[in-house]
Amino acid sequence: MVIIYMLKKLNNLNGLIDTHIHTSPDIKPRICNDWELAESASKVNMSAIVIKSHIESTVSRAKLVNDLYSVDVFGGITLNRAVGCINPEAVNIAAKMGGKIVWLPTIDFNVLSDNFNNNFNNELIEIYNIISETNMILATGHLDSETIFQIIDDANSYGVKKILINHPLTSVVDISVDNQKEMAKYAFLEHCFVACMPNHDNLDIYKIYDAILDVGYKKCILASDFGQLHNVSPILGLSMFINQLVDMGLSEKQINQMCLTNPKKLLY
Repeated sequence: MVIIYMLKKLNNLNGLIDTHIHTSPDIKPRICNDWELAESASKVNMSAIVIKSHIESTVSRAKLVNDLYSVDVFGGITLNRAVGCINPEAVNIAAKMGGKIVWLPTIDFNVLSDNFNNNFNNELIEIYNIISETNMILATGHLDSETIFQIIDDANSYGVKKILINHPLTSVVDISVDNQKEMAKYAFLEHCFVACMPNHDNLDIYKIYDAILDVGYKKCILASDFGQLHNVSPILGLSMFINQLVDMGLSEKQINQMCLTNPKKLLY
């Protein structure tokens, strides 16, 4: 019965995209590696997945598995200390290799947030220019609301067209709905199911539901942010996320917009 139930839940992922998944190899234990994830996503006919690491570029890893399965696999680089922090050359290499996303600091956000723009002004300008020239996505990582507003203003002025606000309702980012509405004029807001998990923020999923209604589903993206050993698989996690939001009242049209149309605008 459990297997049948899980298969039914996975049927709703046909053609959809998950923009935020953690896989091994990593310094933290992960529930699956890049190949296992791509194979699982292919079996449920997802159209694309994005693999993310806090410590290294996933661009070459994505390229290795991309041609092996029917799902498109994208990678990027997260600008933490392990890659030299706000490092234009690392971004340049990721771009030349076909990377799609540049995530601003995550695990090192607390060190880098204070006077972020002043400390890294020249390096950020170089990175904005690279992202603009290569049509990559700028993602805001774990930066706070005030810093994100400054990043949006500066990135826009240097021609960055694609901006993604990562998990705005998590405690580490903590963006008010009013500020989300303002940010949505220039960026997409990526809501991640992992925030609702007991070992993470234990966020009430109704807060995500309400934020989607207030901000507008046309500027929101749903992702799992799964891959942790203590959670279910990313594939099942995204499916559970979708099912719960549908049970609350979201329509198939809204889900398709947030899990296909919106991420497709960024990735393709």
